[in-house]
Amino acid sequence: MYKINENYLKLPGSYLFSTISKKVKEFTAANPEKKIIRLGIGDVTLPLAPAVIDALHKATDEMSAKETFKGYAPDLGYEFLRSAIAENDYKSRGVEIAIDEIFISDGAKSDSGNIGDIFDVNNKIAVCDPVYPVYVDTNVMAGRTGKYNANTGKWSNVIYMPCTMENNFAPELPTEVPDIIYLCFPNNPTGSAITKDELQKWVDYAIKHQAVIIYDAAYEAYISEEDIPHTIYECEGAKKCAIELRSFSKNAGFTGTRLGFTVIPKELKSGEVSLNSLWARRHGTKFNGAPYIIQAAGAAVYTPEGMRQTREQINYYMNNAKVIREGLKDAGYLVSGGVNAPYIWLKTPDNMTSWQFFDYLLEKANVVGTPGSGFGPSGEGYFRLTAFGTYESTLEAIERIKAL
Repeated sequence: MYKINENYLKLPGSYLFSTISKKVKEFTAANPEKKIIRLGIGDVTLPLAPAVIDALHKATDEMSAKETFKGYAPDLGYEFLRSAIAENDYKSRGVEIAIDEIFISDGAKSDSGNIGDIFDVNNKIAVCDPVYPVYVDTNVMAGRTGKYNANTGKWSNVIYMPCTMENNFAPELPTEVPDIIYLCFPNNPTGSAITKDELQKWVDYAIKHQAVIIYDAAYEAYISEEDIPHTIYECEGAKKCAIELRSFSKNAGFTGTRLGFTVIPKELKSGEVSLNSLWARRHGTKFNGAPYIIQAAGAAVYTPEGMRQTREQINYYMNNAKVIREGLKDAGYLVSGGVNAPYIWLKTPDNMTSWQFFDYLLEKANVVGTPGSGFGPSGEGYFRLTAFGTYESTLEAIERIKAL
């Protein structure tokens, strides 16, 4: 008889956002007259930029002619896109990244889950707490996390790095040394960010202990403060210890078209083995590439028109973030985030648990957010709201919350 991967059975309950969707669906069925405002899942609401749409149409037309038709994409992705990334995301910030160190994918979520394929199952991971659920869940699926303690909400083989109000929601260097360190800045869910000097400490720590950093920079386009690094490779020595994940979902609205990339420098080695070559082997074996038309659209993001138009969209969302942040402060909530990230992290009132506050907001204000406990044990007692709604719905949601 065949056997299954029993690590999947270790996952507690359903995926966070599936639970939210189920709760909202049940409430809507019972209260069809209520207008629900969703500020929970980090999905964008603005349409793709005109420059991106033009590129999509042009690339689609190319697929209809024999002379310009494209089949399978190159393993690493089309050179025109990788060159645009190397020039605009890295060289413009004083960082040299070769185009064969850039791997085009269908999104940072896929890459953050798949990157574990190139690491031994016995490696010990460290994660910020709270944290994006995919980091931990995919390591559970791989059998890397040990046993789950339902009382603490923790896995026995995972090093949790608490991010609390006391440490300004930034993790401290762990005393127990991990093999793999997951960092996400600007952070999802707390919206926090760290300075270049602070990030340099993590790079130095990783090099000292021969650890690797998986650095999720999906929200770098939302950084507004000058001393916040846009890439970990701004730090000295980072090419020897860090893998960087990037996404087009939030900076250019590609949540429905799917595009991202991972950077693995050739300097990053385990002994004499290049992680770049391992990922190239994995990439070519398990992935047939993002579609040509999507990669062409991605390249349009780096044109002058594309950069201007996507910047306008980012400014729109960050104005929403300001509305949420200031509105909640006016209502007496303790809040953080919303400055370098499109997420606002708030303390639940009256000692409510995260899910109690979720139910309270849904029932009393018909507003949907995300319970902090879904991101890890230290997220209990907190709540996340996103700035990705329309300005009108964001304004209405905050007015509803203030009226409670």
